[in-house]
Amino acid sequence: MGLKKKSKVSAEFSMSSLTDIIFLLLIFFMLTSSMVVPNALNLKLPGKKSSVKVNSTPPTITINANGTFLLNGRSSSKVDLAKAVRAEKNKNGAKATIRIKPNPNASNEHVVYVMDLAYRFNITAVMDD
Repeated sequence: MGLKKKSKVSAEFSMSSLTDIIFLLLIFFMLTSSMVVPNALNLKLPGKKSSVKVNSTPPTITINANGTFLLNGRSSSKVDLAKAVRAEKNKNGAKATIRIKPNPNASNEHVVYVMDLAYRFNITAVMDD
């Protein structure tokens, strides 16, 4: 007798279960990404619609192109800036504000340092040109 066994292995793969998993993951990530609150700096740009009321004379931190800091027109180090920001917070509490005036050629690193100081002490920072 000429009986032959059919022992061919099928190379088919069902994609329906894989697409279900991908859609479930897509829905999961879409829902969870909308719940994430970004941890942003409290930076207000000056303008007509600014709701921040600035105290009479907030300290002005000027950042020069070469990376030096000026606090109210006087040369200052990073330690002195931190002390001034802390003093402003102690003086005005929740209404504490500082002005940041970076030179257009100033390094972003120095600008972010001053913005980070304001963030750490929970002070409103207003960028000035």
